Amino acid sequence: MLQYIVRKGDTVARIAAAHRLTPGHVIQGNPWAADQPYLFPGQVLFLPTVQRRRHVAQEGESAREVAALYGVGMESLIKLNPGIFPDGFCAPGTTLVIPPSEGAAIVKLRGEYGPGELNADINLLSAKYPFIWADTIGESVLGQPLHLLRIGSGRRRLHVNAALHANEWLTSPCLLSFLEQYAEAYANGRKWNGHSPADWFSNWTVWAVPMANPDGVELVQEGAGPGHPYRRELEEWNGGRRSFRHWKANIRGIDLGDQFPAFWEEERSRRGITGPSPRDYGGPSPLSEPEAAALVSLCEKSPADTAVSLHSQGQEIYWNYRGYEPPESRELAERLAQAGGYRAVALTGSDAGFKDWFIMKFRKPGFTVELGLGRNPLPLEDFEDMALETGRILASILSG
Repeated sequence: MLQYIVRKGDTVARIAAAHRLTPGHVIQGNPWAADQPYLFPGQVLFLPTVQRRRHVAQEGESAREVAALYGVGMESLIKLNPGIFPDGFCAPGTTLVIPPSEGAAIVKLRGEYGPGELNADINLLSAKYPFIWADTIGESVLGQPLHLLRIGSGRRRLHVNAALHANEWLTSPCLLSFLEQYAEAYANGRKWNGHSPADWFSNWTVWAVPMANPDGVELVQEGAGPGHPYRRELEEWNGGRRSFRHWKANIRGIDLGDQFPAFWEEERSRRGITGPSPRDYGGPSPLSEPEAAALVSLCEKSPADTAVSLHSQGQEIYWNYRGYEPPESRELAERLAQAGGYRAVALTGSDAGFKDWFIMKFRKPGFTVELGLGRNPLPLEDFEDMALETGRILASILSG
């Protein structure tokens, strides 16, 4: 067993991914971790030795076929199995040691996806694809950057934001994964699921804020341990619960989904929440929080033709707001829903959301897309499907 000392930012899933284990392996060696919502810096974990995958060669099977089967490189396979040759047949019954799979994508899950993972991936993406312009639109309450990515040179503008709600953080890598796939296809002159990224690039400019609530995301994933500047208040606002997995608000207990100046007073009255809370408290006034104010400022300085706010869950697309939406919104929503396998829903009795403000302010199509299905935070296993659905929905806008 390997002894591992927990550091700040560690979670069971992140440690497992770093050591090529499953979270179940970590729990098996440390049963107490199943009952503890978060790990604490300084705790000691015992990790089992990693067992490499093995493959018994079948009749007529070549080393190259084995490498392709497991998605690994020939060089890596040969290094672990001296004596094999790329195009030679393996003797039936020979046991081959299989190296770890070599994923080419930059954006992938290695446990929870938080601000640290986002920062690293943005640096890698902007370095690999110089036509992805990276900037920030401000800072969160705790001073974390609110990242902005821009791709394309077209006159039409699409604004997309994700992770406005803390426990809906899986929407962040879904958005970033699509941007990476878009960039890779554009750079190589390829189609993306039948669409033309070259046309997207020349017709549209995409403005993306992939994690609008980084403080809240970090709280959901890592908790409020010793030294957290809001630890005492968060414990009180959380009703004494140790886990923050259900938390939607920002770090000051203000729900960013209820922060926008679109009949804000009515939404606050409807919610009936008068102070900081894990969800549904709209704050002392509209745009009191820097995260919401930064989104509004961005949209006012660079008005978009269409806006999408990615949330989870429900597999639904909300497209209307009090009759302020333009006539084409319904038809576009139905097209987006068909692309993602979702339902287009006319929502009533809800105000103060980003989509609501955008539609009322600009009279342009705006959508709230509820990705995935289940209970937030959605499981990591849903990422691949959700990322594809995100891409299909956004591609339907860009190809319109």
